[in-house]
Amino acid sequence: MTKTARTEVIGIASGKGGVGKTTVAVNVAIALRMMGHRVMLFDADMGLANAQIALGCVCPFNLSHFMSGQKTLQEIIVTSRHGVMLVPGASGVKELASLTRVQASRIVQSFSALEDEIDYLIVDMAAGISPTVLTFMGACQRRYIVVRDDPSSIADAYGTIKVLIQDYDLNEIYIVPNAVNSQADGQNLYRRINQVCAQFLNFTTRYLGSVENDDAILAAHKKYEPVLEFAPRSNSARDFKRLAKSITQMPPIANFSGGMQFFVERLVRHQD
Repeated sequence: MTKTARTEVIGIASGKGGVGKTTVAVNVAIALRMMGHRVMLFDADMGLANAQIALGCVCPFNLSHFMSGQKTLQEIIVTSRHGVMLVPGASGVKELASLTRVQASRIVQSFSALEDEIDYLIVDMAAGISPTVLTFMGACQRRYIVVRDDPSSIADAYGTIKVLIQDYDLNEIYIVPNAVNSQADGQNLYRRINQVCAQFLNFTTRYLGSVENDDAILAAHKKYEPVLEFAPRSNSARDFKRLAKSITQMPPIANFSGGMQFFVERLVRHQD
């Protein structure tokens, strides 16, 4: 058996819903797969999971079957036609919409038992800052906050960053402006948010890249396809590829914040 590769774990979150977080997660996952990387997407929205719809996947089982003990985590995984492995969340299951930290920790720890060789695990969070979201975010190595240029999205993104920093002492927080008019507008939005973080939190976030507003994304949603598949030459497809390239160019993280990690056994083996 080959030596287990180190898996980079990325949490994608947003302060509020409706900012395009799942669209970013799905298309970045596909872009990384197109570059030849082994990618798993964990739909960690326990109440309104929709990554499987965005990927065009049929999922016979989901996280509720794992949590009830009916299936192992390995048994609920499906592979999309794009080659992305998906751990489907549960949609409309009330009990899973509000997991305790202990239950969330159990899910995190279960990933170490997966046999798949994975380069990137992308965790698509639920909106907001529930205990489940914060547990999952703490178990990731890098954290991307998707934000739109509107007051409520900005305020909620700042609130999320504040909790991650002050209550959980997390670092490696990146801003991903979505649906902006131009790359320059995206960079300006990042600078405004980062300035507030620096002033009031004494913390500097990082800029990953922006996704421009694109009608092709909505058209792709209506076809139950990712925009990278539906309109591969669109501006947004270009931007998702740029995000993926930026991700692959980041150096490995030596010291993890947050304590418990996804794939902790692989991290330990890699360090040894």
